[in-house]
Amino acid sequence: MLRRVALAALCGALLGAAPAPEPPVVRVRLETAVGSITLALDTRRAPQTSANFLRYVDDGRLDGTSFYRASRRKTSPGGFVQGGIGTDSHRMLDPLPLEPTSKTGIKHLDATVSMARFERSDSASGNFSIMVGPNPSLDARPGFSGYAAFAHVIAGMDVVKRMLAAPTRPGGDGAFKGQMMVRPIPILRAIRLDGVAKPTGRLKVWQMLRRVG
Repeated sequence: MLRRVALAALCGALLGAAPAPEPPVVRVRLETAVGSITLALDTRRAPQTSANFLRYVDDGRLDGTSFYRASRRKTSPGGFVQGGIGTDSHRMLDPLPLEPTSKTGIKHLDATVSMARFERSDSASGNFSIMVGPNPSLDARPGFSGYAAFAHVIAGMDVVKRMLAAPTRPGGDGAFKGQMMVRPIPILRAIRLDGVAKPTGRLKVWQMLRRVG
């Protein structure tokens, strides 16, 4: 009898140690200084990109960051807003391999959420953009790898549109010229609403530096 109980306990411990699979849709609420935005992550069609975003959420790496960019189209209404860790290397995790729209089938339509990146296609980290209106130029096409769309907004698009209308500075470099917000909008907290949190266990250097300062 004791042997069976011990075996059952061991099996339970081993099962408990295995990471729980994500639901096909995981909701995340972004609490910002101008209102809340709820995202629905498509973990079925964009599993790698969704997992990357959830690592930032589960570690608290998006807490205390901001939306800092409002990219407005000049010829028609719409564009996108961008936020996340910016260039804070202390919050940054390993770069993410690209899951292009040609693979996932998730297009850059109104309310779509997509990972921002640098020039290299595999350089996404903890920055993301929310579309206002369709932005098909961000989809993959021959000769252009595009960006990794992975979620959409299910509540709070009114907040996103207010962000897109935020005043921007005239300066800036390259694609960012004239698009950086005069006053970035703080992301107070990013909260997972579904599934089980999976923190990375890595050092939270930005918190340590804050305490020292």
